Amino acid sequence: MTRELVVEEVGPQALVVDRGRPGWAHIGVPPAGALDGPAHALAQRLVGNPPGAAGLEVLLGGLALRAGEALTVALTGPPGGLRLRRDGRDRPVASHQPVHVAAGDVVVVPAPASGLRGYLAVGGGVAVDEVLGSRSADTLSGLGPAPLEIGTRLPVGPPTAVPALGTGAVPVSAAPDAVRVRLHLGPRADWVDDAAGRLRAGTWTVAPTGDRVGVRLEGPALERAAARRGEELRSEGLVGGAVQVPPDGQPVVFLADHPTTGGYPVVGVVDPAEMAVFAQLRPGSSVRFSPVVTPPPD
Repeated sequence: MTRELVVEEVGPQALVVDRGRPGWAHIGVPPAGALDGPAHALAQRLVGNPPGAAGLEVLLGGLALRAGEALTVALTGPPGGLRLRRDGRDRPVASHQPVHVAAGDVVVVPAPASGLRGYLAVGGGVAVDEVLGSRSADTLSGLGPAPLEIGTRLPVGPPTAVPALGTGAVPVSAAPDAVRVRLHLGPRADWVDDAAGRLRAGTWTVAPTGDRVGVRLEGPALERAAARRGEELRSEGLVGGAVQVPPDGQPVVFLADHPTTGGYPVVGVVDPAEMAVFAQLRPGSSVRFSPVVTPPPD
């Protein structure tokens, strides 16, 4: 027997993620890491892993993994459940709790009823090689492990602590389809006419073209201020949560795999404490902003 998980089925996208690789923007490397940090951290805690352990981020389910030996797993994120396949039969198991998996069992992550991304942890962590201090896949730069394919073999490390057994499933709410998030204005809010007022009054819809780089929003155009029309910015640094306004006025919220520089004005930055919601907003969900003028926390 081998301490590993072997991919037998895969849906739209499944990636190895951890807390990411911050601190490399100066060489053009984005932070990457789990888009829904709290869900990833909870999954690791449930199986007894340290917070920095690597797990899997699963977009819209469809993933099936065969266990090489007995393991403990946990699925978090949107409400729903796992399925354990043994001898060709599937047994439903609640998510948001540790689950014992026998050697040869197949762990199936179905599509969630709401939200987008589930987080699967395994006791001992997914032990692929680190790149720049992280095991995370980065869909923009291509660093880290490739997206999972049928036949991918994922090594699993030795367990380091006892899983949180006997606690029952952790309660979880359905992923929202409408949110209002705090937005710290700047650094280029003056490039949009009455940026604070327009951001506070508008409602935008999540477009179907978003990914781990950013969420595109559709709605009221954020028009250039008269004094800035015809001007161009030199490329400036970008951070996660930056709300950039391209020429069509439709804002883009940058996520974990964002480019490290950009040349369109950034009118504000979503509060870091509220970024996880963008991991779960399906196309058609609505977004509103609450602009504030204080800087975001470090």
